[in-house]
Amino acid sequence: MCRWLAYSGTPILLEELLYKPAHSLIDQSRHSRMGVETTNGDGFGIGWYPDERRGPHGPGEPAVFRGVGPAWSDRNLHELAHCVRSPLFVAHIRASTGTAVQQTNCHPFRHGIRLWQHNGAVHGFSELKRDLMLAVDASLFPSIEGSTDSELMFHLALTFGLEDDVPGAVERMIGFIEATADRHGVPDVLQMTVAVSDGDQLWAFRYSTERHSRSLFFSSSVHALRALHPDNPVLQEVSEETRVIVSEPLGDLPGAWNPVPESSYGTVQDGQDSLRTLHPRRP
Repeated sequence: MCRWLAYSGTPILLEELLYKPAHSLIDQSRHSRMGVETTNGDGFGIGWYPDERRGPHGPGEPAVFRGVGPAWSDRNLHELAHCVRSPLFVAHIRASTGTAVQQTNCHPFRHGIRLWQHNGAVHGFSELKRDLMLAVDASLFPSIEGSTDSELMFHLALTFGLEDDVPGAVERMIGFIEATADRHGVPDVLQMTVAVSDGDQLWAFRYSTERHSRSLFFSSSVHALRALHPDNPVLQEVSEETRVIVSEPLGDLPGAWNPVPESSYGTVQDGQDSLRTLHPRRP
């Protein structure tokens, strides 16, 4: 499978999460503790919202950088992470589930101001692919560049209204895939943790048809962490709006990480964040 993280809060250099923590995302690319595979070396990607692109009507289109090699040995990624600062970014390291190792198959995927990244799989994808492809809105079809189930899931969610209602679109996407799998006799079709962003909000989903989903964690509030660890300098530098979502914890700081419940999704936004139950919607 894969590993990913998503950050929202005080603008920071990407290297603060990609490289510096004891169990950073780059460390996870070689030594994953909770993934299906220990090594995630089939490509990587980062997507971020530059402050200079933010205008009066929103955050502007995000920037994306992707590579097909292992993240741990990519010098360009290291240079970029050392220089780029952003208040909202996502990062992904890939372990292919069968599709080609190529740049168009690396996450995150972008459409307009939206970013999407996924850990998991559509089981029986080769059998279901035609029916799923034909359900994508004709106006979106030319935007599909790669061959992964992850990118197709993104375009199905866009078809089902992702630009207006992110949770509802993801629930309809799940329901459609499960209904299609039922018609083909494919059991336990979907395994997913997904991150979606529009530059202002960040959504994270944890779900599987078998109700035994891949790991996903969210960071505790900065206020609570400051009380637990008053001498930690990083916690003094970020705002109380800061939140990190990860496939597996970036370190062993007590009280820092909380598991996302099964079949649920969280929304990170200005003000109060939320955590809700996810309800797939069948067509």
